[in-house]
Amino acid sequence: MDHWYHGLQTRRTRFNHPIEQNPGQRSKPIESLLLEDLSLLIDLHKDGERQGPGGDDETRLAIALSGLGARSQLQVADIGCGTGASTLVLAKALDARITAVDVLPEFLQRLDAAARREKFGARIKTQVASMEALPFAAQSLDAVWSEGAVYNMGFASGIRAWRRFLKPGGILAVSELTWLTQQRPQALEAHWKAQYPEVGTAAEKMALLERSGFSPVGYFVLPPRCWLENYYRPLQARFADFLSRNQNLPAAAAIVAAEEQEVALFERYREYFGYGYYVAKRAGD
Repeated sequence: MDHWYHGLQTRRTRFNHPIEQNPGQRSKPIESLLLEDLSLLIDLHKDGERQGPGGDDETRLAIALSGLGARSQLQVADIGCGTGASTLVLAKALDARITAVDVLPEFLQRLDAAARREKFGARIKTQVASMEALPFAAQSLDAVWSEGAVYNMGFASGIRAWRRFLKPGGILAVSELTWLTQQRPQALEAHWKAQYPEVGTAAEKMALLERSGFSPVGYFVLPPRCWLENYYRPLQARFADFLSRNQNLPAAAAIVAAEEQEVALFERYREYFGYGYYVAKRAGD
């Protein structure tokens, strides 16, 4: 659930435009700025139950659409799991061993602690890895799950790369930034085309799934509460403590400002975009 990482990508875009640096200000190397931002973003998000929009009910709905609940001894991977909100729902709903993958050990440490509390320690294994270099054998998984994270690879690259890990008939379940209307305000379209050129309609995403060797079996849109009550409001509640423990550093204040801008964007334009949840089956074998 690595929607939060969008903040670092947005900041990277800004750092790559020197015109925005203050004249006469001593600039840091881009790599140093990015490491500083990454450390601060981890600090802001590591205590969150979620690192992106989502909900337990929505994960359960995706499970119901997948048909996995009727099967036993499943092998499941949760890619870009963050602190593990979706992983824990999967563990409660399925007879499965789940490998929860994230690139950041700070997030996985929290998931490990939660798994022990919930008595899932034997069924949830955490793995520090990039989603572009996953440690799974071909056709070894019954399901690949990824909520709010596939955009880090790009939807097309992600679904094609992860297909090989699925057994024939295996399930792919991903939530992805999606246009909800055919017409959008020009400013909104320009914003998302700059930040994530692969943003598209559900029809376009479904067609891409079919071209990539999947058969779609279900789709729904995350309701606004998955963004507001489940993600943005808890995030905003952490801003004051985050700024305080980081001595109101300019970089920390900039992160908060960027997050607030993202919240305002969703609040203003939520009828035009959101997260579509796509459930598909590996086909063509």
